[in-house]
Amino acid sequence: MTTRERTLRRQEGRAGLLLISPTLVITLVVVVVPLLWAIMLAFQDARLINIRQTGLLGNYTLENFTYVLAEPGFWSSLVTTLVYTVAGTALSIAIGLAAALALRRRFAGRTLVRAAFLIPYVAPVVAAAFLWEVMLNPQYGIVNTWLGEPIAFLSQSTGTFLGVQVPVALLTVIAFEAWRYFPFAFLFLTARLHSLPADLEEAALIDGATPTQRFRHVILPQLWRIIALLSVLRFVFTFTKFDDVYLLTGGGAGTEVVSVRVYDLLTSRNDIGASAAQALVLAVVLMVFLVIYLRFFSGAEEERE
Repeated sequence: MTTRERTLRRQEGRAGLLLISPTLVITLVVVVVPLLWAIMLAFQDARLINIRQTGLLGNYTLENFTYVLAEPGFWSSLVTTLVYTVAGTALSIAIGLAAALALRRRFAGRTLVRAAFLIPYVAPVVAAAFLWEVMLNPQYGIVNTWLGEPIAFLSQSTGTFLGVQVPVALLTVIAFEAWRYFPFAFLFLTARLHSLPADLEEAALIDGATPTQRFRHVILPQLWRIIALLSVLRFVFTFTKFDDVYLLTGGGAGTEVVSVRVYDLLTSRNDIGASAAQALVLAVVLMVFLVIYLRFFSGAEEERE
């Protein structure tokens, strides 16, 4: 390599570093520094009254983690979070897939219908939550006018349906999650359906395959990767969801997810260290589930290939 080539490579390297430096600085300031600060607070007895005394040379301890893990209600809230996450993710993807398949063929007004499907996703969460609160109100809500006996969907923890006890409020917030975020899956799946080759479906149609068989054996295998990606994204987003649950129920009636507990520790008890420790536990649990999922998915892909 000549001296001129070395000089050009150094110049290209410096130019590359200069171009990525703004993104690097923003990432450090917005993501890395707050994350390190939260980890540091999780290992200290940090409260609002003594927050100025915390620092890198503070007294580190594991008391926050023992307190959080031993606190009544933590494990039940973790189970509630998992149920809410899995059910909300699966239902939103299923509804998005059904909507994408229903609007796959051309018809008059299809563009308008597609745009209307995006309203729950683009609407402010405060407005959407207020709309559901009004609709489900047991006194004047429109939903209860269709029922023989009013149901407090957002404040009733359990109820009887067909002789079975069901978590009413939890199912309601899951339904809200699916309704609000199915357009996210709808957009991804619609784009993938438009890129599918038509030859395979035409061949299956000529061979006499029914619509169900064409979906199961032709369309669904080609949507597997995008459904897996949506599952990961929605699982991560829903597992840490706070605003939807808090606006609808405040975490009451059996809908207390871990993120609501983190907020309560921070605001009602002013226990910054415990809230940071609980958030860190939530992140660790999420990473464990993601590792398990990714290993399972990669193994399934290898067997399929």
